[in-house]
Amino acid sequence: MISDPTTDFPAFGSAQSNGAADYPGLDDWRAKPVSQQPTWEDSAEFESAMAELSSAPPLVFAGEVDVLRTQLAAAAQGEAFLLQGGDCAETFAGATANKISARVKTILQMAVVLTYGASLPVVKMGRMAGQFAKPRSSDTETRDGVTLPSFRGEIVNGFDFTPESRRHNPQRMVQAYNTSAATLNLVRAFTQGGFADLRSVHAWNQGFMKNPAYSRYEELAGEIDRAVRFMDAAGVDFSALRRTDFFTAHEALLLDYERALTRIDSRSGLPYSTSAHFLWIGERTRDLDGAHVEFLSKVRNPIGVKLGPTTKPEDALALIDKLDPEREPGRLTFITRMGAGRIREYLPALVEAVRDSGAQPLWVTDPMHGNTVTAANGYKTRRFDDVMDEVRGFFEVHRAAGTYPGGLHVEMTGDDVAECLGGSDPIDESAFADRYETLVDPRLNHQQSLEMAFLVTEALSHPDRSV
Repeated sequence: MISDPTTDFPAFGSAQSNGAADYPGLDDWRAKPVSQQPTWEDSAEFESAMAELSSAPPLVFAGEVDVLRTQLAAAAQGEAFLLQGGDCAETFAGATANKISARVKTILQMAVVLTYGASLPVVKMGRMAGQFAKPRSSDTETRDGVTLPSFRGEIVNGFDFTPESRRHNPQRMVQAYNTSAATLNLVRAFTQGGFADLRSVHAWNQGFMKNPAYSRYEELAGEIDRAVRFMDAAGVDFSALRRTDFFTAHEALLLDYERALTRIDSRSGLPYSTSAHFLWIGERTRDLDGAHVEFLSKVRNPIGVKLGPTTKPEDALALIDKLDPEREPGRLTFITRMGAGRIREYLPALVEAVRDSGAQPLWVTDPMHGNTVTAANGYKTRRFDDVMDEVRGFFEVHRAAGTYPGGLHVEMTGDDVAECLGGSDPIDESAFADRYETLVDPRLNHQQSLEMAFLVTEALSHPDRSV
């Protein structure tokens, strides 16, 4: 939760900031198989970076993490809905006020559409202030006979295809920390300083291009204005409308970075990763006997796990036993990423097995990663219709199983990019040449994100209808 640092942090308690945590079992992951990790060539440079990160102040606080766990528990019971969105891979150059503002505005707009349309509280979470690392299918990349290390996100190396840029540089972890701190500072100002006031919903559209989703949002904003004026006339206290909780999340891929930013909570004596409120384990690193699962089983943050179409029911049950042995509400989130053509075939068995076990994790759909294709002009892209079809399948499966479809996890941006095909104001391949900006995976742009929010609202408010 992004809070007012002068008033809210002490009330929630904080994690100690006098060095990396010393806690039994916290380093057991080092004896486990570990994948998707960089190769740091300069040990002195690596040790220097670890020392600096280990003594740095926490980016988030333990009390905030506990608040998030409570809100995720409500979503797992169908009493709230998680909206998780942001860049596939953040960049240092992209941490500007305008880009951060646009991303936050888009998430706020999506959340207000969902909240107003479905009458459900929305837990708002950004894939930001730490989403700098990316898993890769190969350690190397070859172009014109030249082989160099693959781009693993700016926390590890650069995108330019040169030996200097592609070198695994541990000082980039320090730069990622500093960029995350600056991003969090700006997000805190936006969400606690009046920018997120629900009486300003019209202002969130300023700076965006006209499109069908924009027009529909303006209509909804007008309805909210009328409701607010009515409440004002009735003497309602608007203090709750002036600010909003906003949490941060990223894939916990670089275990050295996560370990260096783990602190002991001064209230409970337990370890928390202070790099983000919420951390998830990717499809490539969810091996039950692997280092990622081992490490994240030891920290108190809410944990997510990506589940792809190869996941078996026994895999899901074993992950529950390892990551959430006490069946603590809000502790574990399963983020499914099946693909539009496979979700109706593979998800039911997982949901039913978990339901029948008595466990109740939060179920969230990631409709992006299973629907990546290559366009005719060579660009990696996703079709908006495929993305929405996976969302439809997610809701259908949970309706049939009698379980709660609890959230949405999307790669999106507030910018007017052209990376995903389709939408009500369609993007076609000809737009890629001028407006394709992502370094890794294609993202929904502002209008496509809003359009998705309206469609998901229909599913939440009318569970008997298709999206």
